[in-house]
Amino acid sequence: MERKEKLNLSMLFDFYEMTMANGYFRTGMQERITYFDVFFRRVPDGGGFAIAAGLEQLVDYIRDLHFDEDDIAYLRGKNLFQEDFLDYLRRFRFTGDVWAVPEGTPVFPGEPLVTVRAPAGQAQLIETFALLCVNHQSLVATKANRVVRAAQGRTVLEFGSRRAQGVGGAIEGARAAYIGGVHGTACAATDQIYGVPAAGTMAHSWVQMFDSQYEAFRTYCEIYPTNAVLLVDTYNTLKSGVPDAIRAFNEVLRPQGITKCGIRLDSGDIAYLTKEARKMLDAAGWETCTISASNSLDENLIADLLRQGAKIDCFGVGERMITARSEPVFGGVYKLAAVEDAAGNIIPKIKISENVTKITTPHYKKLYRFYGNDTGKAIADYMTVYDETVDDSSSLVIFDPDATWKKKEVYDFTAKELQVPVFKGGRLVYELPSLPQIREYCLEQVDTLWEEVKRFDNPHKYYVDLSQKLWDVKHGLLEKNG
Repeated sequence: MERKEKLNLSMLFDFYEMTMANGYFRTGMQERITYFDVFFRRVPDGGGFAIAAGLEQLVDYIRDLHFDEDDIAYLRGKNLFQEDFLDYLRRFRFTGDVWAVPEGTPVFPGEPLVTVRAPAGQAQLIETFALLCVNHQSLVATKANRVVRAAQGRTVLEFGSRRAQGVGGAIEGARAAYIGGVHGTACAATDQIYGVPAAGTMAHSWVQMFDSQYEAFRTYCEIYPTNAVLLVDTYNTLKSGVPDAIRAFNEVLRPQGITKCGIRLDSGDIAYLTKEARKMLDAAGWETCTISASNSLDENLIADLLRQGAKIDCFGVGERMITARSEPVFGGVYKLAAVEDAAGNIIPKIKISENVTKITTPHYKKLYRFYGNDTGKAIADYMTVYDETVDDSSSLVIFDPDATWKKKEVYDFTAKELQVPVFKGGRLVYELPSLPQIREYCLEQVDTLWEEVKRFDNPHKYYVDLSQKLWDVKHGLLEKNG
């Protein structure tokens, strides 16, 4: 079978979305207005919050949503769809509305990260790609932010391309890691496409190619005098690696007045070796030489290394960040929250389960975050029905939805609506920020969280409550359908 030269990403859907879209078409429901929410149920790694990401790729997908003749021919070949439905697909374009939490926003379980209001056929067909974008990049951005916070202000670089799950996993994964706070990437494609700074120097093979380690180091310093970071653990780090690096620095860089340089370790007892290497470098007058470390690092190993007094200025983090190896599934879902009747009335819909975490929150909703006016810190999130407003000039009692006996009073706060309009009537109305702007916004918003919410072990549970009206709607549907 001849392969299609270039995949139309509109075809990246779970097949049941197309059978449902056809079913809506056959029953005359394809134009019925529906509301779907993208949300997740738990934070990976037992963390206190996640980082929303992937919106830009979802926007690009929606703007180009169409089916060409090759796609129509493929679907015809399944012998499931009649020609009138295939004609409908030929004319297919997204005409709905989308609201979303901006990329880089700290988010919590149950909150609508993306809300889609669109005719049923359209809303159904974008499910897979919406989840693909949000799940993957939110997962990596969340993991990256944990790693960056563990590094306590030291430079973190993303090194994971060779261990990523496929091309998209490498390129978009590095983008998401940058949102989460890393300073750069080893992935040149991510730099070319998204402008994430790419950097790198040498592998062990460079050192092995030469007759001596010193020759390899000296040659590299001669070629790249302003970017000389030498990998010192190919043979013996302390006996030859660091001494040969110092010799190369002395003979090549020092005569040129260059003081910026570095060494990298990728194996061994990193804590011990970096401490000893720091002593050797300082004794040789190379106090400005930085020390980088790599080798299957994550937030826990980085925290351990720093507790042991490791002398590390930069961490290269690969497979455990790009794959979020400790918990590689974000778990976001796409659920129907409401439909409109012929008169335009919004009718809430709920999904009920014996598994309480799988019970959805119905209705077309608004999502607010309350910031304390005295501290600027985020103190709670609050979901309401779409037509409600929040009076932040008075106090408000909020409850923990998972333990309704737990409550607290919030006062002297400013309420900010978190979702922003992205598409209106199929037209993009949101100005996509640059990636550096997203990264900066992410770091600023994480700083609004209390340290108790940010800790890795047993983080404080952040309150996400429902308004009384939304609570009544949800429990009314539970009683009616339970």
